[in-house]
Amino acid sequence: MLAEYQITLSPQTIDNAEPPAKAVLEKALAQVGFIPNMYARMVHSPGLLETYLGGYAAFRNDSGFTPQEQEVVFLAISRENGCEYCVSAHSMLADMQSKVPTEVTNAIRAGTPIPDKKLAALAKFTRVMVASRGLPAQADVQAFLAAGYSERQILEIVLAIAVKTLSNYANHLFHTPLDAMFESRRWTAPA
Repeated sequence: MLAEYQITLSPQTIDNAEPPAKAVLEKALAQVGFIPNMYARMVHSPGLLETYLGGYAAFRNDSGFTPQEQEVVFLAISRENGCEYCVSAHSMLADMQSKVPTEVTNAIRAGTPIPDKKLAALAKFTRVMVASRGLPAQADVQAFLAAGYSERQILEIVLAIAVKTLSNYANHLFHTPLDAMFESRRWTAPA
């Protein structure tokens, strides 16, 4: 899903960025080992990318979710928001780093039932949180808690939604081209 309007600001690099943006790109490079196309665009607002990087690291390091569960959350949010870049990138991360079973990743991408009951409950609750703008029904919360998650993890999903909203919306506006390394898991939002 892409915005009707496309921001035309050129991608930034460590070599051509102004000092505040350059510092954030250097932090990003240290954090992930390369500058994704998404970061090269988001950095036009150094605060946007800085906030994204900090929130992303906090979620990865302190959410109480396993790496597989983290990818399920990020994929569910990005699919709900229709972010082709982030669904593609997190599909590759799910495959290569977090070792999410392909049938789980593919189910999230397709919007079909997830074969793992606990991950299905996590994805469903995450989608509910996005769609309801943080106003889940009592039954939704109870199903999430019954699946083995905690109230604190509801707040961690709020953090993940904040982080992915930053990247999803920026990607919609920039029409961010997919990095070559994620190409094999390219995803297109349903019409």
